Amino acid sequence: MVNRPWYPNIHQVYIDKCREGDQKAHFEIYRLYYKSMYNTSLRIVRDPQEAEDIMQESFLSAFRKIKMYSGNVSFGAWLRKIVINNSLDALKKKRVIMEELEDNIKELTPAEEEPDEDLTAVRIDEIRNAIESLPDGYRIVLSLHLLEGYDHQEIAEILNISSSTSRSQFTRARQKLLQLLKDKK
Repeated sequence: MVNRPWYPNIHQVYIDKCREGDQKAHFEIYRLYYKSMYNTSLRIVRDPQEAEDIMQESFLSAFRKIKMYSGNVSFGAWLRKIVINNSLDALKKKRVIMEELEDNIKELTPAEEEPDEDLTAVRIDEIRNAIESLPDGYRIVLSLHLLEGYDHQEIAEILNISSSTSRSQFTRARQKLLQLLKDKK
């Protein structure tokens, strides 16, 4: 018999069955949480295919670790933390790959032919919407707070930053977003 968590969970029956290895329960949990978790990942990585891959890995990870779910938070919050962490890891890996690629391009491009980085950034910003053009830290904090509904203490725990840093990044992100929207008019 599984001890009931102190946090009430409307999908506890499925969670208990998942702990027993019930594949139908796995599918039901996936069906119930997929869309929300996919959107969370997509807001972070900004790539539909990558978000899909992250979802697959996140659900597999959650099902492998489901016996570790203690019930101190809702199952959705626990799963979302896995998705966010996997998304942030993917973003970090992508950033490292892009930096290596940029270094390789710089090595191959003669100094007089180097593209103007400001012009490149402007072109990139032109094809992104206002939120996507925010720096990663700003965009992630803004998304977690406004779109996911996390408070600054929860964001601080997820991202391993202080709550004051979360508040500061949110304020700066909001100001930057307003400026970007104003400039597009």
